[in-house]
Amino acid sequence: MYKDNLRLGLILGFIAPILGMYLYYLIQLRNLITIREYIYVILVQHSLMSAIVSVSLVANAIIFTLYINRRKDRTAKGIFIATCIYGVASLFWKFIY
Repeated sequence: MYKDNLRLGLILGFIAPILGMYLYYLIQLRNLITIREYIYVILVQHSLMSAIVSVSLVANAIIFTLYINRRKDRTAKGIFIATCIYGVASLFWKFIY
């Protein structure tokens, strides 16, 4: 938490949404479907993917806020860049693929 590094921000920014998606699965869908079915639904149902990615990016918003409040601007910049990449990839996946 004490480093101010763009690379750290990128790593955190790419890992946090994956953990966010898993947390969403645990809270909402654990009793309904398996994790394998959840991943399959995300990959096949393009309309659901952007919604689930949006919810999972809340994890990035939380860590981004933590780093901004601690004045670790380079790390926050990495988190923001990763969030933008996730958003563009989600839109690409939904509309193009």
